Amino acid sequence: MKLTAKVKLLPTPEQRAYLLDTLRRFNATCNYISDVAWETQTFKQIPLHHLHYHATKERFGLSSQMVVRANAKVVDAYKLDRKAKRSFRELGAITYDDRILSWNLTASRVSIWTVAGRQSIPFAAGEYQRKLLQTRQGETDLAYVRGEFYLFATVNVEEPDPVEVEGVLGVDLGIVHIATDSDGEAYSGRRLNSVRPRHRRLRRKLQRKGTKGAKRRLRKLSGKERRFAHDVNHTISKRIVEKAQRTNRAIALEDGQG
Repeated sequence: MKLTAKVKLLPTPEQRAYLLDTLRRFNATCNYISDVAWETQTFKQIPLHHLHYHATKERFGLSSQMVVRANAKVVDAYKLDRKAKRSFRELGAITYDDRILSWNLTASRVSIWTVAGRQSIPFAAGEYQRKLLQTRQGETDLAYVRGEFYLFATVNVEEPDPVEVEGVLGVDLGIVHIATDSDGEAYSGRRLNSVRPRHRRLRRKLQRKGTKGAKRRLRKLSGKERRFAHDVNHTISKRIVEKAQRTNRAIALEDGQG
């Protein structure tokens, strides 16, 4: 079973600048390759590679493997749609393979190719992510998300053997109670519901202001509320799963309207 492990990179200010420059140059390369693909109507990986490879290397100064990765990104984009020329965001993600990114799980560091050469950068990961990374297999995406750098690594996890269950734990989803199970146990959304009105009032106030500082605060507030809701939902989901495992039951989401 394929899953994704997400870890946060912790670059120095200098390394952060290198990573940003790498994203910009890589995506500029993708736009150049896309121009070639569109003008020549060449959308298959190897023929397109032959058309631009030497010119691309000379023009953008990327390593051979980075040019290969840029070519693959363009080809993948045209697999989705060939009705219009594809373009790429300045800070769009880069997919790395093992030739240009390597992991040191013991030291919590990655060695990653940048326009300034290889950089050894520490990363932060929880126990769950570290366990997933033990089975890492394939490519890793470098993404710039809300001012931070993250790696999304493909991992291959063995699916557990099916378990014989002895019944079903039904779960209704709601608002006052985020969930109620068929045993009558309610999983309260009180914490979440108490925060939302306060955030709503603050959002209205900041929207009326309309200043740059207010807009910046709105973005931070949105992220904070999203993370809080995710944490509450994750905690409740974990409790329900643990109860189902403890009582040897499957879980079924029920239609609370019926």
